[in-house]
Amino acid sequence: MPLLDKGSEDARNIDRALAEWRQGDVALDEPWFSHVADPSRPLTEVSAQANGEIQPLISEVAGLIMLTQSCDIVRSCVDRPFLEVAPLEKVEPGVLEQIRKGLRPAFAFVPATADICLVADLDRVMTVEKAVAMNWKRMQGCSTDAERRDFAQALTRKRARFAFPDDFVALTPYLQKRIQEKHDRQTDVGRALRSLREIRVVAVPSWDSDKIELFFWFIRDETDPVQRHWPSLVADVLKLVPVKGRFNLIEGQVTTLCDITAKDYVDSDPLDLDHLSGRSAPGM
Repeated sequence: MPLLDKGSEDARNIDRALAEWRQGDVALDEPWFSHVADPSRPLTEVSAQANGEIQPLISEVAGLIMLTQSCDIVRSCVDRPFLEVAPLEKVEPGVLEQIRKGLRPAFAFVPATADICLVADLDRVMTVEKAVAMNWKRMQGCSTDAERRDFAQALTRKRARFAFPDDFVALTPYLQKRIQEKHDRQTDVGRALRSLREIRVVAVPSWDSDKIELFFWFIRDETDPVQRHWPSLVADVLKLVPVKGRFNLIEGQVTTLCDITAKDYVDSDPLDLDHLSGRSAPGM
């Protein structure tokens, strides 16, 4: 069968069907995801249930979300025939909040599906031709410019994460455990953790040095009231990161985006739970 050309009725129908789609939109009626696996060496449940050689497999998911940039979605299907989508995955409410704050870059927060705790699983990306998506039922995923910007930043964060050295990662399991255990509790620590926008860390003079001083920026939401317990809370949190090996000094400070300098921000790297532990399944 010959390829479609721009003037064909089929090509025009595909373009019309996708004209309103935007990055971050979801298709809840598409509960499938395809990836290629080797059933002789299974790494997932779906590949363990298959037989034979390397092959494409279908998994059941909660829906699909559009990752392709909006400008490329609406371009002619003849010029831009492909779309990138990711599956939606159900998570616990506490994990959903961590994802909303960017603490788990393997996932992206989706405002339209937050009430049912569905997020984008960015570790799994599938390419489909636009003709496959032309009959999908579209649900707007982001309704404001700020939401669309946050979603795009989540996609960028996934690909641009800083690779912390192994000896730093080995210092942080207790910090991770403390954040996970205390985040949702109705305590001073829990309320403080929920008011954080992000945690960033800088190595002085550099991550390649033989002797390193670590400085943590705890960036809180400026709209939340100042926690009078912050100094003691920070001190307690930093005790969970031991002075060890190359790391001979551990310090930190609470700040806001209004107060931290641009230089201090760009000279530091975001700390997230995926970095601290490796990717773990959100679960329910």
